[in-house]
Amino acid sequence: MALVKKSLKTRPVCKVTFTLPPPMSTEAKTVALVGDFNDWSKESLYLKGKSDGSFSVTVDLPTDQTFQFRYLIDGSRWENDDQADAYIPTPFGNDTNSVVRT
Repeated sequence: MALVKKSLKTRPVCKVTFTLPPPMSTEAKTVALVGDFNDWSKESLYLKGKSDGSFSVTVDLPTDQTFQFRYLIDGSRWENDDQADAYIPTPFGNDTNSVVRT
């Protein structure tokens, strides 16, 4: 997995590309990006499948902020990003959320 960040010079926005690579994406039909930046919606932000088997999406996020997120694969399997800036325990037991800092 990879987080690629690019800050814009013209406005306070950071373009963040979220990528879920094989083998984590192998056989996945859908991958949703779910986080506090989209109110943890499981259906509002889907990654697009690439020819190499990975899934990717670019999101504009405000700069100088911290966001929690996870990937939801096929509506049932949660995955963290192994290249996240940090990890924070979830309020739902002994799991963690990925963190991206813009």
